[in-house]
Amino acid sequence: MRVAITALVLAIFLAAVPPSSAGDPATGRDASIARHETRRSPVIILGFLGGFVRTDDKLHIEVQLASRLQADYSGLAHSEVFENHRGYQAYAEVLQLLDSDGDGTLSDEEKHNARIILYGHSWGASELVTVAQELQRDSIPVLLTIQVDSIAKRHENDAVIPGNVAEAVNFYQPRSVLHGRPEIRAADPARTMILGNFRFDYKDDPLACSEKSRWLVRHFAKPHAEIECDPAVWNRVESLIRSKLPHLASSVAVIANNQK
Repeated sequence: MRVAITALVLAIFLAAVPPSSAGDPATGRDASIARHETRRSPVIILGFLGGFVRTDDKLHIEVQLASRLQADYSGLAHSEVFENHRGYQAYAEVLQLLDSDGDGTLSDEEKHNARIILYGHSWGASELVTVAQELQRDSIPVLLTIQVDSIAKRHENDAVIPGNVAEAVNFYQPRSVLHGRPEIRAADPARTMILGNFRFDYKDDPLACSEKSRWLVRHFAKPHAEIECDPAVWNRVESLIRSKLPHLASSVAVIANNQK
């Protein structure tokens, strides 16, 4: 009888003691980190299309890339493409996504937590620099900008990368009426690392991608269209973007499949 009473008292005592947070991955420090991560905005990946390409034109690699990243990083990243004359919409989208508490204004913490990647082709590459400049005025940092055969739009300067950008890279081809800017530079080299200005030439090794470009570009600026559909360029673009994203087990496999 005494043993039974002792066991009953012990059971009541153990039920009253809260479980240790040290051994529970859903509580304690790990839970604090998880709660902090859920309050942060997702990684924002915005692509900007060249020429008169529409956002629903799935023949273009930029559109395909945005869809693939959104599917692979659902909940962790926001991936979207914009037409190159819609930079103001992209800017507004960034502000909304960064507003993690939904109060309509960005706190210093919300700005500091921003993780933004911008990429684009042709006029789209020029537009992304303008968007980065707008974000600099709001003291919002950008992780990475990627320009592919950047063609400066009127009243835009696509050559100088603003100081809020941590890293920037430029891919270009030098031939035809439409050819990319051969060099980008940092407005503040102490704050922005230029990863490189990489040249591609299709004179001796042309690419067949006519179905992905307009007739005018195909016939008068074929290399400008070729760099847009060159898998060697876009595999590097995608790898750079993924290197900045939350690591998922499937990421390596996806990149490997794309490179086959």
